[in-house]
Amino acid sequence: MKLSILIPLYNEEEFVATLLERVIAAPLPDGLEREIIVADDGSKDDSVEEVQRIADKYPAVIKLLRSSRNEGKGSALKRAIAAATGELSIIQDADLEYDPKEYVTILKPLMDGRADAVYGSRFVVASERRVLYFWHALANHILTGICNMCSDLNLTDMETCYKAFRTSLLKSIPIQSKRFGFEPEITIKLAKRQARIFEVPISYNGRTYDEGKKIGLKDAFDALWVIVRTTLSRDIYVDKDKAILDAFSDAPNFNRWMADTIKPFVGKQVFEIGAGMGNLTRVLIPKRMRYVATDLDLEHLERLRFRLQGRTNLETSLLDTSKREQFSAYTGQMDTVVCLNVLEHIEDDLGALQNMRSILSEGGKVIILVPEGQSIFNGLDEELGHFRRYSEEQLTKRLEEAGFKMETMLRFNRVSRPGWWFNGSIMKRRTISRVQLKNFDRLVWLFRRIDSKVPWSPTSIIAIGRNSKA
Repeated sequence: MKLSILIPLYNEEEFVATLLERVIAAPLPDGLEREIIVADDGSKDDSVEEVQRIADKYPAVIKLLRSSRNEGKGSALKRAIAAATGELSIIQDADLEYDPKEYVTILKPLMDGRADAVYGSRFVVASERRVLYFWHALANHILTGICNMCSDLNLTDMETCYKAFRTSLLKSIPIQSKRFGFEPEITIKLAKRQARIFEVPISYNGRTYDEGKKIGLKDAFDALWVIVRTTLSRDIYVDKDKAILDAFSDAPNFNRWMADTIKPFVGKQVFEIGAGMGNLTRVLIPKRMRYVATDLDLEHLERLRFRLQGRTNLETSLLDTSKREQFSAYTGQMDTVVCLNVLEHIEDDLGALQNMRSILSEGGKVIILVPEGQSIFNGLDEELGHFRRYSEEQLTKRLEEAGFKMETMLRFNRVSRPGWWFNGSIMKRRTISRVQLKNFDRLVWLFRRIDSKVPWSPTSIIAIGRNSKA
């Protein structure tokens, strides 16, 4: 594994060379190598030259990202994050206030797999800290308290430099703040992503303003604005399709309706393909002897694990439906495969169905939910990565070609079809409105009762196929 050490740099010619030597010498957990990414933020002094001098000594370790403009810490970190190649990342200021010798302590919860992010707290005293400004500390406590109220966390030091992350999680979060607002923004977005956040005590050797401390009152007000803006936003995914999936996590009534529709066909040994964030998993998993939730996206599975961490019957696995070898560990073991809103994303849908059949016992069932009707294929489908929408005949043919015996075809969710057509085909929208989705979810109690009586075609169809040699 590799650790990416991300260093935003602005006018630190006096300290940065010493800091880099300390970072290179710092002990790391066993099995972890390092890369150092220094993102200059338009320094006006000789900071860049000092970094280059050290980088010439360690060319395989240090990467310098230059910039002619001073935009702020958040902007520099955004460039450093994009360049990171390690599985883990840690932020390191370019001054000497924080001690790199503490990397092992900070990284331990990440290395153990218990955490998604770790904050080094200057206020949970480990050994020593330099005593400095009361008003600066008070402002920090106030900002941390407000951030905690908005994120429902209980951090002691939101503004700490030392923040370590799983890099894939960090890269998946959009960063808008260019200055010190990065700290509350990443904190609130981690909370909204339901990340597992740990705090560990660190020592701290803070600088005085005469020694070059840069953060001031203006930055405190900027942080307050960022807290308000980020709290009101759901901009927590870089990828739009993941944002849409996240929106459905706030539609519990719809998810319950979908789960209740397929429950009569679900057995005790369940293999879910494309489980995502667990929107359906948490409804289907009770009373199952074994439940294997799989997805192609690690961040989805991490969020699913967090939401269902108390379920002892749960297994999770990264899975690419196109790779037969990834199914081999489950050959013939499962009595049910659940695949909801996934097959339309797969170019080789026949191959995927054949792979699903390989893990089913004799008589086991596959439950497939797909969007219906190529005539309403539009920008929403494209944004979600759909290759197609299916007719009942097309889905039946595919299942039979894969070796399944078609048993049941259900028509699901007729009521939303006009809305899908209007938003995607008439209004040319490429994302699902959270407001519309929440309003729809509030009325699911009514839609469930009238859906079978609506005269037009459904939005989705559900096929139940049996694995049979006959």
